[in-house]
Amino acid sequence: MTLLRTPLYDWHASHNGRIVEFGGWEMPVQYTSIVEEHHAVRKAAGLFDISHMGRLTFSGLDAEPLMSRLLTCRVDNLIDGQIRYGLVCNEAGGVLDDVLVNRLNDMNFGLVVNASNRTKIVAWVERLIAEIDHEHRARDLDFDDQTLETAMIAIQGPKALSILSRVTQSDVPLGSLKYYSGCPAEVAGCEAFVSRTGYTGEDGFEIIVAQDAPETIALWQRLLDEGQGDGLLPCGLGCRDTLRLEAAMPLYGHELGEAVDPLTAGLAFAVKLDKPDFVGRQALLGIKDQPNRPVRVGLRLGSKRIAREHTEVFFGPKPIGLVSSGTYSPTLEQSIAMAYVAADHSSIGSTLEVDIRGKRESATIVPLPFYKRAV
Repeated sequence: MTLLRTPLYDWHASHNGRIVEFGGWEMPVQYTSIVEEHHAVRKAAGLFDISHMGRLTFSGLDAEPLMSRLLTCRVDNLIDGQIRYGLVCNEAGGVLDDVLVNRLNDMNFGLVVNASNRTKIVAWVERLIAEIDHEHRARDLDFDDQTLETAMIAIQGPKALSILSRVTQSDVPLGSLKYYSGCPAEVAGCEAFVSRTGYTGEDGFEIIVAQDAPETIALWQRLLDEGQGDGLLPCGLGCRDTLRLEAAMPLYGHELGEAVDPLTAGLAFAVKLDKPDFVGRQALLGIKDQPNRPVRVGLRLGSKRIAREHTEVFFGPKPIGLVSSGTYSPTLEQSIAMAYVAADHSSIGSTLEVDIRGKRESATIVPLPFYKRAV
């Protein structure tokens, strides 16, 4: 399989970015160290190339009804510029992807999907569109995958607003932009859509621009130059994972998948069962009333050893669950993990054990998220 490259690939390769395959793309996992980049985001700011994320657009009179059918969240009450977290489910209630939907206006919507799921979600959308066509009525809908025609950059951290504001012109001041909302803007001379969103647990912004490589590189470098005195660093996928885990944000392929439903994953806030038309609703209605479903919990380990994905969790001699993600937290300076465990052993404060390569380590259930930034 030929791997895709973002418009910033040459910059990454020429600036000591360690390149790995991720979701069908060649992406930087780190430049210096994961810990240094992690601390930059928590204390100052970090710049991420997230152009591998899928960017889909929907327009026309049938755009909103299609999005409502596609997503577990409501879209009919979104206002212009508002963004919402939702899930795409199959008929059995399993998660095909977790996504962000944004409304530009009543006939134009955007969807950001995970890189590894882009082709799957495109095919799923095309299936739903075919169902509209099968109804033998006129369709007013344009659907486009703009991933390869656009680029996406994230700036995250307590100094992100200050840095980005200095190079951005928009009708809406970035400081007044609410969390999970966005607006058109000009960033370092580039026409863009800027949203106050992110995947790190910090304040920050995500910027979508046209994919022209020289302009994208110039925008990236301008942001780095502007933030140099503030401690802004380029960051790779490595610290993106440690940051999101501290913030207890689920990752597809770990906390989420087609064998996991969003209610069990603890994402009921993004599932509107009173909305009658989304795929998977009937299955989720049945799942909602099932007793003793596994529970996603946070674990704080008693040692510095790391409980990786699929590590078994025990209560005494009894296996009661599996770790979905684990790391050593640079912020908290302790090993943490998320796991799915039996409901009757999921109480905060419960002491369990994890089996790390044949040796048991104590693990205490703690509240999620592990880290929450000061407001």
